[in-house]
This record gives sequence, structure tokens and C-alpha cells, in this order.
Amino acid sequence: MAFWRVDGGTREHQQSVRLVTYAHRKRQRVGVLRDDAVVALPFGSMIEFIAAGRGAMALARAASTDARSVRHPVGKLQLLAPIPKPGKMLFSGLNYKSHINENANARFLDNPRFFAKLNNCVIGPGAPILHPGARFQVDYEVELGVVIGTRCHRIAEKDAMGCVFGYTILHDVSARLTQFNDNNETMGKNYDTFAPMGPCIVTADEIPDPSVLGLRTWLNDILMQDGSNRDWCFPLPRILAWLSSAMTLEPGDIVTTGTPAGTGYFRKPQVFLSPGDVVRLEIDAIGSLTNPVRTIEDERETP
Repeated sequence: MAFWRVDGGTREHQQSVRLVTYAHRKRQRVGVLRDDAVVALPFGSMIEFIAAGRGAMALARAASTDARSVRHPVGKLQLLAPIPKPGKMLFSGLNYKSHINENANARFLDNPRFFAKLNNCVIGPGAPILHPGARFQVDYEVELGVVIGTRCHRIAEKDAMGCVFGYTILHDVSARLTQFNDNNETMGKNYDTFAPMGPCIVTADEIPDPSVLGLRTWLNDILMQDGSNRDWCFPLPRILAWLSSAMTLEPGDIVTTGTPAGTGYFRKPQVFLSPGDVVRLEIDAIGSLTNPVRTIEDERETP
């Protein structure tokens, strides 16, 4: 049984499917999160699972309730990013009215805006965000990650939600010095470890309307971002239709929907991540994603 917040309340839903990728005996595996255990599934990767379609989902639902299924206590497993090596990660920029309003240099756009993150950035729950140094102004952004389930190209808005497999949490970490001062968004967004993901994928049928979800960022237990997808400039079907008008989206690709106000760069005074910080992101119906911040040198010294 799962409980989650929607519009400030609590909703109960039976038999939700939460898919995870985890390490077991030095191998990557896929499973279903059930209570305090992970039920093993016979797939080598989440992309393989997604590509297998409805049969894989039926198997996952059956395995999660079968007493004979192999179960591993969550506390004894290393959860990885649900999709450790996505083919494409396309992040939406300036898609929340509140985020545009906090940035004096931003404007409302005619069409959705995107930048790419590469899979060298992806880390899972609990893995450290590696901090390149204070001068780089390392910032946080909570984002809803939309996992593509079927190959789609030039999809119509009315059909776009049929391409969605599920949802996860993405942390769009940025080096603002590189992004803004050097006008180099690609590099500023793509430092190693700058895309924490997880802790799971919640399938699309469990979240029939992602536009009502709330999302929050906590920095050292202080609330920094607290927004709602009702603040979107462009709804998800518009985002997917616009993207697919230019490129083919494949199973396991990830598209995000932007971030609300409260990012560190636009605060007065500014707030940036520092080694020793802990960042926790929350999105209704999905859960929370927590990552510590460490210096690159400290991580090199870790045995």
C-alpha cells in the first residue's frame, strides 16, 4: 500500500508499481519495490524491461504479490539510478511561471526550451554529488523526470501521453559560473554526478495527472523549493509533441518538465551547494531522492 500527498492532502492507492534498479553481487538488476523489500525481476536493465512492454509489466505485478518471488531487504541493497545509462536526457528550461518571475533576465517563451544532459552525469540515491569548487556556484533544481515508454516521432499532443512509461525524480545540478558567466550551458550542466536520479520509477497508470503534483527541495533540512506542476507554462503533452517534432524519442529516454522558483542563484542572498551539504528532493506520488555533496578530492580518498 502506498500513500502520497496530492494538493496538500493524502491519497491511498492499492498495489502501486515502483520499479528500481539495484546492485546485487556486483551485477545490475531490476526489481519491484514492495514494502521494505525489492522483488527481483528477470531483466538485466530497466531499458530492457521498458522495451518488453505489457508482458513485462504483467510479470512485475504478478511477482510483487507472489510469495515465492525472490525478495531482498531494501536496507541490504545498493539502489542505483532507475536508468543508469539513458539514451537521451532532455531537460526543460523556464517551464514554471514562478521560475521565470524570479529571473529578471528570463522571458516567457513561444515554445518549450530544452538542453541536454549526458549520461556521465547520472548517479543514484545516496551517491555523492562531486563539488568542483566554490567559485563554480553549484546550484540545485528539483525536476519531474518523464520516462519514455515507446518509440515516438512527430506525435500529436492528443496522443503524447501514450508515450509515457512512468515518472521519476531528477536533480538538475548546475555550475552557474560556467553556465552563465561563460555562456556555456552544455558544460555547466554536464559535470560528472550532476544528474542524480531516483529512487524509483512509478508507472504512468499510477499518476494519471502529473500536472497536479507538488515538488520540493530541502537543503540540510531547510525547505528551498516548494512548487506545483500547476505552475507549468507548457503542459506535458505540448512538451512531448514539440520535442518529437524534431527528434525520435526512444524507450528509456528521459524528458523533464523544468523547476519551480527557489533555486539558489536567484535567491537574495544567493545560496549554493557546499561540501558536507545534504540535498533531499521530494515529488508527490514518487518519494524522495537524497544525495550528499562532497569534494572531488574527498571522494578520491574514500577507500
